[in-house]
Amino acid sequence: MADRSAPTPRALALSILKRCSAADSYANLTLDYVLRRQNLSAQDSALLTALVYGTIERQVSLDYYLAHFSDLPLNKIDEAVLWILRTGLYQILYMERIPPHAAVNESVSLAPRRSAGFVNAVLRTCVRCKESDSMPPLPASPEEALSVRSSVPLPLCLEFIRIFGFEKTEAMFAAWQAGRKLCLRVNTLKTDRATLTDLLNRHQIEAIPTSLSPNGLLIDEMPVQKIPGFSDGLFFIQDEASQLCVEALQAQPGDTVLDCCACPGSKSFGTAMRMQDKGLVLANDLHANKLSLIASGAERLGVSVIKTNASDARTFAPAEGVLYDRILCDVPCSGYGVLGKKPEIRHKPLQTAAGLPEIQLAILRHAATLLAPGGRLVYSTCTLLPQENEQVIEQFLESRPDFRLCPTAAGGLDISKGLITLTPDMYGTDGFFIAVLERKND
Repeated sequence: MADRSAPTPRALALSILKRCSAADSYANLTLDYVLRRQNLSAQDSALLTALVYGTIERQVSLDYYLAHFSDLPLNKIDEAVLWILRTGLYQILYMERIPPHAAVNESVSLAPRRSAGFVNAVLRTCVRCKESDSMPPLPASPEEALSVRSSVPLPLCLEFIRIFGFEKTEAMFAAWQAGRKLCLRVNTLKTDRATLTDLLNRHQIEAIPTSLSPNGLLIDEMPVQKIPGFSDGLFFIQDEASQLCVEALQAQPGDTVLDCCACPGSKSFGTAMRMQDKGLVLANDLHANKLSLIASGAERLGVSVIKTNASDARTFAPAEGVLYDRILCDVPCSGYGVLGKKPEIRHKPLQTAAGLPEIQLAILRHAATLLAPGGRLVYSTCTLLPQENEQVIEQFLESRPDFRLCPTAAGGLDISKGLITLTPDMYGTDGFFIAVLERKND
């Protein structure tokens, strides 16, 4: 029998959205915490997850329509009430399985008494407009229309158009909105892709091999701990683009590898597996409190060659005379390549990324001093901004003539120029940048 005193998925979603908005934090950690603490059914867990991520992802579109339906300007509406309106409108416009009257009634029940009538009026107006096919038209400007339709804030939308052009930007936004798949990286120390596919299929989970990475599988989103084989360490979560980054590093058994900015550890895990768990992978990160995630992940996966270290990658000092065969610089970045997975990023002002190239270049320059002659260094980000990608590499090469771009293949990906920007419309991966550098022997 259901516990009537327990908070509903809609109430939980509202609490998470308000908390993350106030703290300017990502929703995934709070959502995971709530899902662990609340004894929700699979159906209610799915509803909660969809409401949280969907409302954040569609906020630009929701606010555009709310501004038309509300007599009050949005900045005059109480913050809690505004989130109630957003979640209610999200259900009405984007969740076809929820009857509109249910979305309205549940939203009104969450509203303070003094605001219940207002919430009811706004949402019922929306329902009438939707049912009569008389929703407010999109803006006349193509750029503003794309912003509303794709729910990407106009400044970021304009920046992408400046870099990629209108048609390419439109295609990228469509790819981000096409739906999420969970990408697994098979633990090749314990199994192979075909065997893990069979295991998942036996549990009625469709697994699709990734097209470029030789070790990836795509499945529908679900709690990671509930995927068969998780507790046995048969896989870990890693987007295909990130898997290709590891492939580009081409670490070999017996190599000594430095992962400069390692947390949460997926690239260190993949590198150790390519090395057949022979050699050394030093997983370094600025945040010492996060390194336990790498240690526990390595234990679950049966990886023994990963050692952890807490240090600023711009000043990290190994033992005297130590140089590395391979170095991975997956540097801190603006994250503008993962809007589909981290919808909050789209709402961060572009100015917050202004100081990142300086940090990225400093990390790259210092890491280069630790690479052995003839060694390989991979610089990567999950952003699409050239100032964090190609321009950092250009500045680096100007000051280090002993380095060169290294044409390579990463799984099925041809990086013939030594660097590549993967956009989500190309292969369905995260937006990602990879540059492969080699230190000359001479």
